Amino acid sequence: MDKVKFAIPAGSLAKATFDILNRSGYKVSGQERTYRPAINDPQIELKILRPQEIPIFVAEGLQDVGITGQDWIRETGADVEVLQNLEYGKIRLVIAIPKSSDATSISELMEEVWSKGKNFRISTEYLNIAAEYLKSSPAYQKRFGKSEPSIVTPWWKKGENPRAKIFLSFGATEAKPPENSDCIMDVTETGSTLNANNLKIIEDVLRSSAVLVANKDALADQHKKEKIYDILTLLKGVVDGSKRIHIFVNVKKANLQKLLSELPALRNPTVAPLADEDWCSVNTIIEKDCLISLLPKIRKLAQGIVVYEPRQVLALDEIIRREKNKCATKPK
Repeated sequence: MDKVKFAIPAGSLAKATFDILNRSGYKVSGQERTYRPAINDPQIELKILRPQEIPIFVAEGLQDVGITGQDWIRETGADVEVLQNLEYGKIRLVIAIPKSSDATSISELMEEVWSKGKNFRISTEYLNIAAEYLKSSPAYQKRFGKSEPSIVTPWWKKGENPRAKIFLSFGATEAKPPENSDCIMDVTETGSTLNANNLKIIEDVLRSSAVLVANKDALADQHKKEKIYDILTLLKGVVDGSKRIHIFVNVKKANLQKLLSELPALRNPTVAPLADEDWCSVNTIIEKDCLISLLPKIRKLAQGIVVYEPRQVLALDEIIRREKNKCATKPK
């Protein structure tokens, strides 16, 4: 049988990706020495690629499944199936300008530049997102309608409007203003690097995190689909496990029904008898955020509580429902 080709990201997403794979039960080795690390599942073939490349390679079928950022899916326009938000690698894509500027929006900044007879310049890695963002701004639409901004790279140029130029940045984007650009579109977590380079954020473009994506043809292949859904189940289990806690409480049988009715979070609990016939044990999974509000009720009705964080919560029924719903919506 063909192995499922699984692309995992290099760079800033790498450490958290190996962490979530490890917590999901996968053992990955050799990533320090090779772009093709080993994994303890003989049906999976791992390959380390740049997150910018992964959406396209998955969409083209060169990889069956991959982990990348939502930002790069939007930038590339790749036609992939997004299976799960993995909720790490969270970043903001922002517009930042020199602190010396009084502009409070990109429209204001563009008008400021154009009023001086100059061409507006922006540096970024996100050429397509930047072009759409400029075209959506009121100042651009008022002057140029739907015309395409110029995009400039070392290899090619496109676009019909030289009054708004988007320059491809190869890194150190925050160093470009004011000599090489009027503003930048760049990712940030805290904004501290931008601040250190005398820049300030004026607009948020989008927020992004790591996601699991799959090739649509691979999902139509029964063998590959099963393995991809195995990967999804294990990774989703880690995401869900991080949001929940497992609690054990001892309660008198006389108070059991009242406890369950008072605590709607305790759905489908496991109830087990104790050595004392008048008591039983209740254990269940609840949302972490519920514990503080539930604790006063538990104290009044139960005795003792043990709390621990599960490594994973595998929502097998949810995966099955997802597949059934997907099948039901397919055209016949």
